Amino acid sequence: MEMFWSKLRRSIGPIAALVMVFGLRQAAAAADDRCAELINTALDQAQVVSAAQHSAGSFKPPEGSAFEVPRPFCRVVIVARPAAGSEIGIELWLPDAAQWTGRFWGLGNGSFGGQIFHRGLGARVAAGYAAVATDTGHRADPGDSSWALGQPGKIIDYGHRSVHLAAVHGKAVAAAYYGRKPRHAYFSGYSNGGRQALMLAQRYPDDYDGIVAGAPAPDLTAIYVNAAEFQAHLLNEPAARVSASQLAALSSAVMNACDAQDGVRDGVLENPLTCSFDPAVLACTANASPECLTPAQLGGVRRLYGGIRSAPGGPPISPLAPGSEPTWHALHFGDKPGSAVLLPPTEGFFRHLVAGDAAWDIARFRMHSEGQAALRQLPATLDAADPGITRFVARGGKLILWQGWNDAITPPKMTVDYHARVLLALGAEQAARSVRLFMAPGVEHGVGGPGADRFGQFASGDGDPARSLGAAMRRWVEQGEAPEQVVAVRHRVPQNPGTEVVRSRPLCAWPRVAVHSGQGSTDDARNFSCAEPAPAVRR
Repeated sequence: MEMFWSKLRRSIGPIAALVMVFGLRQAAAAADDRCAELINTALDQAQVVSAAQHSAGSFKPPEGSAFEVPRPFCRVVIVARPAAGSEIGIELWLPDAAQWTGRFWGLGNGSFGGQIFHRGLGARVAAGYAAVATDTGHRADPGDSSWALGQPGKIIDYGHRSVHLAAVHGKAVAAAYYGRKPRHAYFSGYSNGGRQALMLAQRYPDDYDGIVAGAPAPDLTAIYVNAAEFQAHLLNEPAARVSASQLAALSSAVMNACDAQDGVRDGVLENPLTCSFDPAVLACTANASPECLTPAQLGGVRRLYGGIRSAPGGPPISPLAPGSEPTWHALHFGDKPGSAVLLPPTEGFFRHLVAGDAAWDIARFRMHSEGQAALRQLPATLDAADPGITRFVARGGKLILWQGWNDAITPPKMTVDYHARVLLALGAEQAARSVRLFMAPGVEHGVGGPGADRFGQFASGDGDPARSLGAAMRRWVEQGEAPEQVVAVRHRVPQNPGTEVVRSRPLCAWPRVAVHSGQGSTDDARNFSCAEPAPAVRR
């Protein structure tokens, strides 16, 4: 501080320096007072429980490690109690008035929620947004569903009420702080956060102007039913379990059959819907081995490719796409019974949200009982499958959907099918003005996989709209320019975006796909253009 003071006096003179420092102190004091006064903001069935100014620098959240926030902000904590038993935690972070862009950004939650996404709030404040997030009505680890046991009101909070009230109360407090309402409001999330995003467009069309929904799991209940059926199948038929080496052989066979269909052999399927692969090519002709599949194993693999049906003649639930096999072992099979990554949340879902029995386990699952009970009880509260977003788009709302084709958690075809239903409900002209879907070849659940997996899907509206979905959304809402493609990149060290870009590829507004020109590197987006896809294979 002394060094700063000395340099300031030398550059502008001692009197001017005193005036400047005094002014800075006055501004800081005014910001502190304005922030603290928010404790008195009147809200409907909610209360501001704390409001405190934070300086730029390190912030330590209640969960996780500390991180840097480069701008000062007012941290507001709100508790909403819209119904008996509800206690929805909300945090609103407000940059100083001089640094606010007039924009508001809401953030989604993963898995079963239960925590505020503080890092996301910090990133939005750094970009000049007033930002809001919620704990979805309970405080727990995101993998913990025990809060739902005997708590139908909390399931409603988790399902959709919490993100709506975060928007309502967040915007009200922001208006009190700045003296004016936000000019534009945006929401983004993926996985369960993508489901929340669709809920907002469907149920609460006035909350946000632009919504980015990634890997959105619109039929969430069906995903859990499918996962439970598969885990129960493995339990009842242990011979169906497939080893990691066999799945590696399966993945290689898929690539041999389909990788070159898009004219580029790169370990990535541009459009898996055109892949006509039959896993029977790996059927064991003699004894089982790491390179072939027994009849029982083929049956399990076909379940994942085809999904199951909740009723005879009904649509398939949660089919996975060819190309996603590398993650199947960890997620769906595991090294031994009970070790699959998706088993605990699936068991918890049925234990706490469906059966209402803390002792329930996957061995009890039957499609005609627990499966049908889930499909009766929960879609009205949890599922975001309604294509009727007419009220949202009628007021100028924009929706961007995105999904990785290699996602083995939220099935890609579910997102493609939801998008098709939205287009049908809106009509071609209105849909063209309001909705876009970007499918990301070779990308797993949100990020990762062999494809180009970074395209600003988690970013706010700053940055290059040609390379960031967040920025593309902001330009669409504020300037009316709809995104038709966005460039995705893959880094040499996939977990480190600071490393060299080794592959770039355009993601095209679905149903168009990227087609190589036949000239130049297949790792350079400039050598691709967007074109209509080949006909899909009927499954």
